[in-house]
Amino acid sequence: MAIGFRSSNPVLNNRFMAKLAGVELMTLEGSLRKIGYLLSLVVVTAFITAAICLNAGENMFLYAGGIALLGFIGGFIIAMITVNSRPQNPGTLMSLYALFEGAAIGGFSLIFETQYPGIVLQAAFGTVCITGTMYLMYASRIIRPTPMFNKIIGGLVVSIMFLYLTSLILSFGTGYDVPFLHSSGPIGIGVTLFILIVAALTLISDFGFIESGVKLGAPKNMEWYAAFGILVSLIWIYIETVRLLAKLRTFAQD
Repeated sequence: MAIGFRSSNPVLNNRFMAKLAGVELMTLEGSLRKIGYLLSLVVVTAFITAAICLNAGENMFLYAGGIALLGFIGGFIIAMITVNSRPQNPGTLMSLYALFEGAAIGGFSLIFETQYPGIVLQAAFGTVCITGTMYLMYASRIIRPTPMFNKIIGGLVVSIMFLYLTSLILSFGTGYDVPFLHSSGPIGIGVTLFILIVAALTLISDFGFIESGVKLGAPKNMEWYAAFGILVSLIWIYIETVRLLAKLRTFAQD
């Protein structure tokens, strides 16, 4: 079944959804329950991971960094499997993705919290505020996920992901990095702020896709994919918020 809506989120687009089928229909309530379930898995796993790393003593940073790297890689692999295989019952894969990302977020957050005390709580609050703001702007029709909007945001998302991939390859292979992507100067802060804005705007497209899916009678299993798409956006927003706050603190100290 094809849904007549194009999303900037690669998880939520017509080509991806075209091969999904089901008897029961998607509902907003069902989507919200699945979003809550996946988000809970991420949060609980993150706390458990942080606790394990804190008990590692002198090896805390080694544990946190290693778990974060493995979590992000594992989450990426699960996401690629999900997007390419389009399972009819994706609950298990979605749960596994949430567990991997929770472990990654736990290690990632602990590293930054140790260096910048209080930053995790600030970033979590900022993520909630950004999400609420985007929903209000969507609900009040201030920003609408038009085809042109989704096309532009989708292109920016792909470009940013390519930029991060290039940075990872360069850092491992040559010791160099993409200019300003990780720097704490004014330009570096501006780059991260721009990326955060793009991440936030993907929520507008996600909200529109969910609303369209409910109205057009999408299959029940689409609730999982909708929840998955929202979760990907929320994790991205949180990560970029942490990075932005860290850069602002570093800049203020220099």
